[in-house]
Amino acid sequence: MGILKVLTRGRQSRQNKSRSLRTRWLIGCICGLLAGFIIAVSVSAAVSSTKQEKRLRAEMQDALQLADAALPVLLAQPDEKYASVAHRFVCRYDDHNGLELQLLDADGCVEASSRESQIGRRIRTEDVKAALDNGDTQFAKSKDPRFLSLSAPVSEQDEAPVRALRVVSDLEVVRRQVFHTVLITAVIGLGIIALFLLGSLLYIRTISEPVTKLTDMASRIADGSYGIQVKKTYNDEIGVLTDTVNTLSEALSKAEKLQTEFISSVSHELRTPLTAITGWSETLMYDEAIQGDSRRGIQIISSEASRLAKLVTELLDFTRIQDGRFLLNVESLDLAAELEDLVFSYGGLLRQDGVELCYTPCEGDAPLILGDPARLKQVFLNILDNAAKYGRDGACVEVSLCFDEAYITVTVRDHGSGIPENELPFVKQKFYKGSGKERGSGIGLAVCEEIIVRHMGELIIENAPDGGVLVTVKLPVAKE
Repeated sequence: MGILKVLTRGRQSRQNKSRSLRTRWLIGCICGLLAGFIIAVSVSAAVSSTKQEKRLRAEMQDALQLADAALPVLLAQPDEKYASVAHRFVCRYDDHNGLELQLLDADGCVEASSRESQIGRRIRTEDVKAALDNGDTQFAKSKDPRFLSLSAPVSEQDEAPVRALRVVSDLEVVRRQVFHTVLITAVIGLGIIALFLLGSLLYIRTISEPVTKLTDMASRIADGSYGIQVKKTYNDEIGVLTDTVNTLSEALSKAEKLQTEFISSVSHELRTPLTAITGWSETLMYDEAIQGDSRRGIQIISSEASRLAKLVTELLDFTRIQDGRFLLNVESLDLAAELEDLVFSYGGLLRQDGVELCYTPCEGDAPLILGDPARLKQVFLNILDNAAKYGRDGACVEVSLCFDEAYITVTVRDHGSGIPENELPFVKQKFYKGSGKERGSGIGLAVCEEIIVRHMGELIIENAPDGGVLVTVKLPVAKE
């Protein structure tokens, strides 16, 4: 069963955790792809911004060089014509690739500009200061980060700069181009992510579906459905695991069948000699000539033969359950009357052993149920026998019956030491034996559970709050 626990761990994991294998895979892929997407977009924006600004700076330098080449003609004009010629000079570059050309005097005031709104404005940006004060050509950004400017000194015959030639560009054009580049990159990236996720879903499906089938199969095997097979889909590691689980299922089925046949055969073989032993021991009990230790020995033989006969009956019932031959003879049944008769007849036997059976009947007339009287009697006898066996000597075994619209409920409680909490989930499993001194065969409660389940009822075994074991049997009321 250790192998089965390993195989069923997947199903338990799915029930206890919200994330499945597929979900974890997708979350990992999405996180990785989003990180890559953000990095790609950021790098694309940085590269595009650097490239576009570099291109813009080159255009500004080209425009400045063209203007500087034609500047001597302007400077040669007489003063009365200078203003009009300067205006025509800068207007030649009006909106040249989005650039603005300005001609500044020695104080930084705009004498002429391709945009007339700037004429007369005094400009003292870093590039203008560098051109007029130091004679350097320099780029600079104004207080408004949307604009980039380039200024060059204008001098006559190697003298100090008397004017400055300035080119101004609006960086909004660069930003739009960067945005378009980033947008294209993002669209392509999202398309790649979508294709990758689709491929990942198809890929993980080839893993998760076979694993899910194997997990469900292992769970069914753990529940006793031996011999079932799952179809092999792929010839990979999952396929090898599928073959292994199928082989395991078949082997368990054969072992279970062999075990059932063996138990059935042995039980049938034991039944005849046990009947003979019981019959002869009861016959010898009537012989008054047998007294003392001999009579006591015959009583022990009779008692042990009866115990073994009960065990054989349980084994036969168990084999019938295993191979599907366990049938119920269902009829309309007054459970309250049946239980009262059982308590009356069995209570006398328990009283001889020093155990008092206390019965609390229901108030009013209990409804009928649909059930097999013999099988239900077998269940309650087993429960009462366990309560008498494991309860304290001289204590009372309490039996009560109550009902509602849906169920009739029978409770049996002893006043023994109870069942260890770690053993409670397993007491109804076949062949399970607890750690107590008086351990049974491990079959009786398993058969009782099967009988109650086939009656569409419920068998609950728990420790009572004040000590002892509380057994509850719930059976559905017959519908009118």
